Amino acid sequence: MDAEHVSIARAAARGAARATVASAEPATEATRVRSTWRADAPRAGLRARLLGGGTDGNELLTSAAGGVLIVLLAIIGLTIVQMRPLLSVHLFVGMLLIGPVALKLATTGYRFARYYTLNGAYRRKGAPPTPLRAIAPIVVVSTIVVFVSGVLLLFLGPSSRDALLPLHKVSFIVWVVFTAFHVLAHLPTMTRGLREDYGALDRLRGYVPGRSGRIFSLAGALVAGTVLAIVVIPQFGPWLSHPHGLHPH
Repeated sequence: MDAEHVSIARAAARGAARATVASAEPATEATRVRSTWRADAPRAGLRARLLGGGTDGNELLTSAAGGVLIVLLAIIGLTIVQMRPLLSVHLFVGMLLIGPVALKLATTGYRFARYYTLNGAYRRKGAPPTPLRAIAPIVVVSTIVVFVSGVLLLFLGPSSRDALLPLHKVSFIVWVVFTAFHVLAHLPTMTRGLREDYGALDRLRGYVPGRSGRIFSLAGALVAGTVLAIVVIPQFGPWLSHPHGLHPH
C-alpha cells in the first residue's frame, strides 16, 4: 500500500473514532463548555479556581453542602431516639449544623436571586421543578424557626421549656418532613455532583472551575459551625443537669 493510501486509511480511522465519541456523548452546550474547562484547568488563575464554575459550580457546592447535612442530620436523628444519654451530642451537633445550613441557604438563595433577576446563565439553566419551588418557602421558614428556637432554648435554659420546646419540636418535625422530600428529589443530582467534584478519578477532578473555592466554602462552614459549638459548650450545663432535659414533663 503506498503512502497516499495509508494517509487515507488513517484519516478514515480518525473520522470513525470521532463519530463514535460524538455518538456516545452528544455535543450539547454544557458538554462543550465543560470540555473547554477541562482543557483550560491547568492554566486557570486564582480567581477561576476560587470563584469559577458559574451555575454548575453553584450546583456542585449545593450538592456538597447537602451531603454534609445528610450525615449530620442522621446523627441528630440518633440523638433524638436516645435523647437523655446523647443530649450533649444533640446540642453540639445542633450548633455545628448552623454553619452548613447557612451555606446551603446561601447557595440556593444565590441561585434564586440570579434566576429572578434575569441572569442569562441561570435563566438558561432553568428553575427547579414546580413541586420543589412550592415547598421551598416551607423549608426555609421551618429551617429558620427550628434553629432560632433551638438557640434560644440553649441560651435561656430549662426555664424556657414550656414556651419554646413545643415550637422547637413542631418546627423540627415540619422541617424534617419537607427537607427529606427536598433531599430525595435532589439525591441523583447530589450524588453525581459529589462524584464529579470529589471522586477519586483524576479525569473528574477540576471538571468545573472553582473547585478550590467550593472546598474552602464547605470547610469554612464546618469550621465555623464547630467553633460555634465549642464556644457555647458552657451553655450545655443547665440542660445536662436538668432532670427532664429536652423531654416533656
